[in-house]
Amino acid sequence: MADTTKCAIVVLAAGAGTRMKSAKQKTLHEIGGRPLIGHALHAAAGMHPEHLVAVVGHQREQVSPAIEAIAAELGTEVSQAVQEEQNGTGHAVQCGLEPLPDFDGTVIVTNGDVPLLRTETIRELFDAHVTAGNAVTVLSMQLADPTGYGRIVRGADGNVEAIVEQKDAASEQLSIDEVNSGVFAFDGAILRDALTKLDSNNAQGELYITDVLEIARTAGHNVGAHIAADAGELAGVNDRVQLAAAGRELNRRTVEAAMRGGATIVDPATTWIGVDVTIGCDVLIHPGTQLWGKTHIADGAEIGPDTTLTDMQVGEGAKVIRTHGSESVIGANANVGPFTFIRPKTELGEGGKLGGFVEAKNAQIGRGSKVPHLTYIGDATVGEESNIGASSVFVNYDGVNKHHTVIGSHVRTGSDTMFIAPVNVGDGAYSGAGTVIKEDVPAGALVVSGGKQRNIEGWVQKKRPGTPAAEAAARAQDNNK
Repeated sequence: MADTTKCAIVVLAAGAGTRMKSAKQKTLHEIGGRPLIGHALHAAAGMHPEHLVAVVGHQREQVSPAIEAIAAELGTEVSQAVQEEQNGTGHAVQCGLEPLPDFDGTVIVTNGDVPLLRTETIRELFDAHVTAGNAVTVLSMQLADPTGYGRIVRGADGNVEAIVEQKDAASEQLSIDEVNSGVFAFDGAILRDALTKLDSNNAQGELYITDVLEIARTAGHNVGAHIAADAGELAGVNDRVQLAAAGRELNRRTVEAAMRGGATIVDPATTWIGVDVTIGCDVLIHPGTQLWGKTHIADGAEIGPDTTLTDMQVGEGAKVIRTHGSESVIGANANVGPFTFIRPKTELGEGGKLGGFVEAKNAQIGRGSKVPHLTYIGDATVGEESNIGASSVFVNYDGVNKHHTVIGSHVRTGSDTMFIAPVNVGDGAYSGAGTVIKEDVPAGALVVSGGKQRNIEGWVQKKRPGTPAAEAAARAQDNNK
């Protein structure tokens, strides 16, 4: 277990996020298969702080359960503080400190809508803050276009004098390219004192956390700034355009990490990989592939093109082509696709096959068994080295309940076989083409259904006179005379 860092981290997630124009609270929108607040909490938890607090407010009935789920996923306690009215960032931090009445160590403040911030960058801010002995250290960034950001105003000694918001900035301050990221490190005791001195005498009529810097400096405390190495990490998400941009950047990172880990990704621009996906060595991923959830791709597997897998386990050496699958297992050296639909609770054994235009659901298919094409297999168990003929259907639903079919090992079923569940087919059995199996089939038996074929001569000319079929039949009969 990693050592605990002597700090508390407060993540602000109370805002309305009106620019998203969504019924969903802003921080619950996802990139990389994880909500924005999830990324923020993961980065914060990576510091192993003594305390981790999320400040909720707007639509907290949505946000609070999500935070609880993320905390469970992290195995970390995340306290929640409520900001009933959104009166600015200063007020939000006041609320965030309420669960920490006795903590006076370093307090780091981050935001729930900054999903690209890495734990490493938070660590650098903390180290810079502690090393300098500052009362406040702002994580700053330098931008070619600083429009919209609060400007970092430094004194002749290089220390930070103030952060001036865009709406409150004088003309000469607007030219400053070093800006506030909204991420800070504070001395806890000094922060608590300064928060009592905030006022809303500004363009927004709100309590700014940025005013704490000037209060601390006026009291004779050191105020500094640590410039982030990558300003892109601190890009906030306020609307859908920014959400997409953050998603692209996160995906670039994730895809690059997979390639550096030993995977070949033919076209990174069309490949999307969620942050919880794990990929082995010598994996080959073709264009148009999306991997989400807890999907794991084992060494040597080949995925795509045009494949989407969510919460899937793909074994070593397996090949999955033009497939949509979720919550299932594909065994080592198995072959899947093209145009295959794998629904939850499907398990394809080692060396097995789900071929073209096959749909599988809640099916356990044994080692070496094959469902080659044009088949629906649902609620079924298939033994080893069996073959299901083309265009077969496992008829699992009687209109009220689902029923199970069991196919033994080394079974060979003909094309267009109907398995009317519940039914059992014994080891080594065969079925004829077009068979409807309604009763159990003993091991080694051949099962057929239907009577002898009967041909009714002249039916088409009699029942469908004048049709192209009737005319073709007449011509054929004349040619055979």
